[in-house]
Amino acid sequence: MSIPSTFRLAALSILLLALPVQAQEASPTLYYAYAAAESDDAVFLVQFDGQDAEVVKRIPVGFYPTENEGAHGLTVSPDGAHWYLSLAHGQPFGYLLKYETGSDELVGRTELGLFPATMSISPATGLLYAVNFNLHGQMEPSTVSVVDVETMTEITQIETGVMPHGSRLSPDGRRHYSAAMMSGELYEIDAVTLDVSRILDLATGESVPITTMDHGGMDHGGMDHGGMDHGGMDHSGMDHGSMDHGSMGDSAPSPTWVSPHPSAARVYVANNGSDEILEVDTDTWTVLRRFEAPGRPYNVAVTPDGAQLVATYKGAGAIGVWDLEGGTERVRLPSSRTVTHGVVISPDSRYAFVTAEGLGDEAGVVDVIDLADGSLAATVEIGKQAGGIAFWKMEDAQP
Repeated sequence: MSIPSTFRLAALSILLLALPVQAQEASPTLYYAYAAAESDDAVFLVQFDGQDAEVVKRIPVGFYPTENEGAHGLTVSPDGAHWYLSLAHGQPFGYLLKYETGSDELVGRTELGLFPATMSISPATGLLYAVNFNLHGQMEPSTVSVVDVETMTEITQIETGVMPHGSRLSPDGRRHYSAAMMSGELYEIDAVTLDVSRILDLATGESVPITTMDHGGMDHGGMDHGGMDHGGMDHSGMDHGSMDHGSMGDSAPSPTWVSPHPSAARVYVANNGSDEILEVDTDTWTVLRRFEAPGRPYNVAVTPDGAQLVATYKGAGAIGVWDLEGGTERVRLPSSRTVTHGVVISPDSRYAFVTAEGLGDEAGVVDVIDLADGSLAATVEIGKQAGGIAFWKMEDAQP
């Protein structure tokens, strides 16, 4: 005996109504990133729910209430348990601070070099590698500080080029890359032996011979920094955002950032001075492609799926989304402030989180870019001179 269709439809409706709400409507994903405001001495925890972005916490940092200490670079540990911040302006040297994620409690600090900037942690060694950008004095080679983050001890400093920036590691954590802005070179460091393994001249694309100096074995831990009197320097009035990096020194490329590909033997370098982004083959140590990128590219980040690259254009106040296979810029859109700075990408390759500095007393922002269509998904104001940014976690929203 057949069941009438009206009875079948009624039974199906009852079953659908009985299903849990969670099975009918997927919970939205929440994205969290930490962003630093250099002129506010504060770090902001930003939440994005797929539609709106908001500041959920403002974390004051620094130790001298009357001085601007320059909250600059940020990174989160591979296990997500801690985040790290470089304070660029010290007396005379800067500091690395360690915080617990979630509670955002300060749990450790150590002194680094002159103007420590960007940093990253190797999943292979567990060590942190921070570039000492060194804005002080003469244009001379600076260093990469290597830190044991368990004890918060600087193990050594490895000498590289002039004004190193963009500290990043290969996916396996065994090779460290940084760009020397004023000497125009890409440096590769063996993250295990702590030796410089290769140098590439970014203007010519040619490999540079490594000197016989053993920088990895130098003991900087015993250096007496206390005798240097930089305490009287007034850094608070320095506008790093408006610096014309392309005209400084002798380096035409003026590279400011490097980003490894997540799966291929490639790194991408932002040449701020020559308005181009370079694709470097790390197997052959040669430049494969040079992408024309007018607007002073400053930071670059490759999506975890390896398909796209996001570039910030500090001179143009813009953000570019590149298709890496074709080597073309899919879209370029204005950032919410005129001086675009840092960029990180969510682990699902869906969103880019971009900082843009404010001018004068203007607040900086975090712009969220939808990488599916290259549109501005959301923006939120944080503190003045927004700069360093690091992605923390993704999680499902609570019902």
